[in-house]
Amino acid sequence: MSRRKRLTFWGADENDDSLPRSVIEGRKTVTADTIEEYYKPYGEYGDGSYAPGDIIEVYDLRQRLRCIIKATKVYVIRFGDIPEEVWRGETFASAEEFRECHVRCLPHLDLHEDFEFVTLHFELVEVIAP
Repeated sequence: MSRRKRLTFWGADENDDSLPRSVIEGRKTVTADTIEEYYKPYGEYGDGSYAPGDIIEVYDLRQRLRCIIKATKVYVIRFGDIPEEVWRGETFASAEEFRECHVRCLPHLDLHEDFEFVTLHFELVEVIAP
């Protein structure tokens, strides 16, 4: 029997569970990653290549299962044109705030207007550990 796909959200350190909590609270409904990174697995708790219909286990940085989500949409966006459903779903107040945060969190990348991200839209299915 195959297991569900797994996802771990980024955090400032292993105790930062703000993103899983945002999902559990119903505020975070989108996540974005670079095209290059989106399709790569990133360890035992991050499979990558999520597709619509996937049921995904969400882990915190301490490898604790926090909730289960269902992927609803996946599409590519340009850094210079962030749709409202993306910046709101990522819990930002504006596209500019989305851009500022990603520039800060990804300083090794040249995030120009045509840089592309893959967006994963999802809905909360079940809370495991609030």
